[in-house]
Amino acid sequence: MNKNKKILLIGGTGYIGTVLYTYLKKKGYVVSSIDNQVYGKKVFSKGFKKNYNKYKSFLNFKSIEKDLRNTDYVVFLAGLVGDPITAKYPVMSNLINDKGSIEFLNFIGRFKIKKLLYISTCSNYGLSRSKKKLNEKSILRPLSLYAKSKVDIEKHLLKNKKKLGYSFNILRFSTAFGSSPRMRYDLTINQFTRDIFFNKKVLIYDPDTWRPYCHVLDFARAIDKILSFKKRNIDFEIFNVGNDKNNYSKLAMLKLIIRVMGKGNYKILNDSKDKRNYKVDFSKIKKILNFNTKYDLKYGIKEIVNSLKKNKTTFKKTAYMGNYEVIRKKK
Repeated sequence: MNKNKKILLIGGTGYIGTVLYTYLKKKGYVVSSIDNQVYGKKVFSKGFKKNYNKYKSFLNFKSIEKDLRNTDYVVFLAGLVGDPITAKYPVMSNLINDKGSIEFLNFIGRFKIKKLLYISTCSNYGLSRSKKKLNEKSILRPLSLYAKSKVDIEKHLLKNKKKLGYSFNILRFSTAFGSSPRMRYDLTINQFTRDIFFNKKVLIYDPDTWRPYCHVLDFARAIDKILSFKKRNIDFEIFNVGNDKNNYSKLAMLKLIIRVMGKGNYKILNDSKDKRNYKVDFSKIKKILNFNTKYDLKYGIKEIVNSLKKNKTTFKKTAYMGNYEVIRKKK
């Protein structure tokens, strides 16, 4: 039973966090969140209940002590998420994604936390010229400030695992897609689907680069799997989260969207905007946790299309739905 398991989401009102909250609540967990909503509050879909979240920064240690004393598991989602936003705000990225995250991860060792789930990224693999799929032991070659921060935090956790005071798992997430109460249209599949829906020509850079994709609901399912897993000790293990079948080149992914939607035009541009290129091996999470993804790209594309149809007037103004800009509070 999950009803006695208390989960604290750090950064729980984001694109993944809002989906995760709803999923875990349905599974019977007691879920709360800390999030200062660095991208603003206007990004939530109508009707989403945000009363589970406490509007505070995870860097304000004094204000979050009570929350940490009243939780069993911490899921760390917080930070400036994505390559563009960290490149745009490098100083803030360093403060939050590097120094602040390390200070927080050291701080929570004072409390009786049973386990931390640290959400990392497959972007850590960076640029791979090998045709082989990359597993959890493959060399990490982060290219972006965002991925370099994630790698640094992973190294910190692994180096200090004997003295942190809690166990943990590192989850390297694939590139996310699918609908969320806090929607993002700056993610590739979501963006391409939206653009084609509104009859825009898709401009595609680096068409032959590979990436794994995973639906936000499957991330929630994977986290639930780890929180409820009892068959063996998986403390300190790293897991790639996704499915081998969802490794796509950018162009193949776009062509799939066009087939599913029955329309779409695109133009390949010669400029290189994103050199990341990696196919990922997800056999470990399948073998150890018996985890398989449930929602493929076709499902996610149709889901986004249906959402846009229902909200066609409102969602024409979707340009702000993403990690584009930090909203600074007025003093």
